[in-house]
Amino acid sequence: MDGDEVPMTRAGSRPPWDAVRAVAPPVAAWAATRAVLLLCVFKVLLLPGPDVTSDISGIYHGWFEVLRSGSFPHDDVTWQYPPAAALAVLSPGLLPFLDYASAFFLLACAADAAAFSLFLYAGRRPGRRLTGAWVWTAGVALLGPTAYSRYDLMVTAVAVAALFAAAGRPRVSGALVAFGALLKVWPVLLLTGAPLRGRRARSLWGAAAVGALAITLLLVAWAPGGLAFLTFQRDRGTEVESLGALVFHLARQFGWDGEVLLNYGSVEFVGPYVPLVSSLALVLTAAAFGWLLLWRLRARKFTSATLADAAFTALLLFVTTSRVISPQYMIWLVGTAAVCMTRRAGRMGLPAVLVLLAAGATLLEFPIWFADVVTSQGPGVALLAVRNGLLVAASLVACRRLWRSTVTGQRRRGEDHPGATAARQPNCSAT
Repeated sequence: MDGDEVPMTRAGSRPPWDAVRAVAPPVAAWAATRAVLLLCVFKVLLLPGPDVTSDISGIYHGWFEVLRSGSFPHDDVTWQYPPAAALAVLSPGLLPFLDYASAFFLLACAADAAAFSLFLYAGRRPGRRLTGAWVWTAGVALLGPTAYSRYDLMVTAVAVAALFAAAGRPRVSGALVAFGALLKVWPVLLLTGAPLRGRRARSLWGAAAVGALAITLLLVAWAPGGLAFLTFQRDRGTEVESLGALVFHLARQFGWDGEVLLNYGSVEFVGPYVPLVSSLALVLTAAAFGWLLLWRLRARKFTSATLADAAFTALLLFVTTSRVISPQYMIWLVGTAAVCMTRRAGRMGLPAVLVLLAAGATLLEFPIWFADVVTSQGPGVALLAVRNGLLVAASLVACRRLWRSTVTGQRRRGEDHPGATAARQPNCSAT
């Protein structure tokens, strides 16, 4: 019997007290860490460095006023989000008795609690474990108040629900993927390991396509400018926390005459060779997706964990090679890593640990030593190098493990037998 499973009663249900005892430690840890996060965003506790909540009271609130007037902020280049992002920005209006920032923080906490509840529920089912709940609890806490100061946590909660729903409710999963992608694009990567044939595949992909089209048409019809985000990203440069930025942090020590500016809503390098490094980052991203395509063509053995493992790997590649690795991007990785760790058959244990370490390094470089990051000095750049190195390592390990588990067929003891789940294209590949 596995360590975190409990014996069944004669009627086939778990003893209530054993169930409570099993979930009590992660619930206590979640409650304690979230109390600290709320104290931070409400400024009872203050961390060194810039105020991470300023985007909510400033930028988000400004967008809220524009959206409430019946238009997307299409004249603002910092609005770089799909149309459903308007729902997240408008959501604090559900709590009109609070100021905008306070309402946003509480709704972010509610989304956090919803995701945590999914991990608890999924972790108590056969073949699952509560490790995912622990990963989610630790990962969000390690990111500090930034986690509650961006709407990425809300998007990640939708993505987590989509991955968990894929096993038994493919239509619901597809609709959630569509909704998530229209909140912030990246949840479309959840389909990387989705089945391509069979009834469940048709349900999943059909619901995703119909849902995306319906939501887009509805939001574009509601207000003009909903698709302006498609052009606002094209002139982005190299953000100071990205992998490519390490080149310029080093070059500044040898007299590189570029500078750091607030550009397109983020702190970016501007100067000689920046366009070249930005283009190389795009090439690296294209190469990463080329590898994912090759994996998909070569994959032969799918297990119940493949969908989440593939989504996590694709997301790691996307984030690591991006021109912008903002701190809130780590929330995406924490969420998908936690889903992977809920499945006993998953292969992503080491990459998940590396992501947790990267989340802790992220808190240290932003906001605590962010001034040193901006000036390319001191522990800030060292922490940034460690964080990005951990992401590179996690990406490589995840790619290797995904390839070995689905292409070369090397499995761990206790994994689903490949012949029992699928041949080349399964009817269901889900968490």
